[in-house]
Amino acid sequence: MVRKSFVLLVSGLLLLLTACTSQEPLPQEDGPTSRTVALTVWGAQEDEELLAELFVSFQKQYAGQADFEITYQAQSESGCKDALLAELEEGPDVFAFADDQLAALAAAGALEPPADAASVSSANLSAAVEAASVDGQLYAYPLTADNGYFLYYNKAYFTEEDVQSFNRLVETAAKAGQVVTMDWSSAWYVYAFFGNTGMEVQLNDDGITNTCTWNSTEGPISGVDVAQAMLDIAASPGFANRPDTEFLAGVQDGSVAAGVSGVWNAVAVEEAWGENAGAAKLPTFDCAGQQIQMASFSGCKLIGVNAYSSEKEWAARLAEWITNENGQARRFAVRGQGPSNIRAANSSEVQGSPAIAALLAQSEFSQLQRVGGKFWDPVSEFAGNMALGNPNGVPLQEQLDRLVEGVTAR
Repeated sequence: MVRKSFVLLVSGLLLLLTACTSQEPLPQEDGPTSRTVALTVWGAQEDEELLAELFVSFQKQYAGQADFEITYQAQSESGCKDALLAELEEGPDVFAFADDQLAALAAAGALEPPADAASVSSANLSAAVEAASVDGQLYAYPLTADNGYFLYYNKAYFTEEDVQSFNRLVETAAKAGQVVTMDWSSAWYVYAFFGNTGMEVQLNDDGITNTCTWNSTEGPISGVDVAQAMLDIAASPGFANRPDTEFLAGVQDGSVAAGVSGVWNAVAVEEAWGENAGAAKLPTFDCAGQQIQMASFSGCKLIGVNAYSSEKEWAARLAEWITNENGQARRFAVRGQGPSNIRAANSSEVQGSPAIAALLAQSEFSQLQRVGGKFWDPVSEFAGNMALGNPNGVPLQEQLDRLVEGVTAR
């Protein structure tokens, strides 16, 4: 695998930065000079400049205790698990990953749990701590608490009342010659229609297979009811099934007036729509004569320490530095990502962000993403056919039964 990388070399003679750290200094090395500590860090390509900044401040903080050689390598957070497990013993010392990979990494013995779990837990939001834990044990350092989705909308086209209902939203957009977008090719987003219906999808205790009842014919809302509701939305000229990149392109060229996305697009949306940029929790949708609140998957980004690192103590200190209050506050300022650190999350800057406020409002209707790998393709196939209007007329129950068979396959 080819990864972009840079190396920072900083002498141990750098002046001590007057920054706070929650950990005591490591013992000084004997002799006239300290030894060199080499650390490799995997992080998102978009984080390169931010991490470079944090590496410099870390080295200043611990100047005199070691000479640091910190190597950054770009690695997708979503693909971290597979890349890491392919070369675990030769892998990075510190790495960023999405929380749905935690159980597999912990089971593989890849993670060195934080030594001071109580301090890490007390400093972070409870949902983020839960996302970083397996069976009550903390395995990683929470980095963000913003991996979810909500509604962006252009106030020039919609009122606050319009954005309470997805059906009204698309009708209003159609009248204005605009569209509302949502990515139905991604099962991650499609969960929104099933999550608050009483039907379930969840990971089994084996950590691999799923339970799914989305084809249920019982209860006040059936699987067919949800499928029909999706067909009704797709039939409107005010709706467009588009991936996230096309949502943003439409925002920028003026053809998209609203869409379901996440905080990673907040800066670009605000630049495009200016004072008309609005954000809200997901709306309700019409289903079997009822208004059903749209649900969402939620999640966090985490920082892990490699259990096979030859510098586990220093790796843990760097992980703590990247994820502490100052590090997360800086991440919000530079990347717009929502902090998991309680003090950083409660800052006036974070609380004043429309995107973060919308995400927090949606959190009441969100669930940690805990599904096995067989979930994604069957749901995407089903939803893609709904987006096309079920052109072959295959009975909806038959399609849902096939979806559930695929999701629950062993």
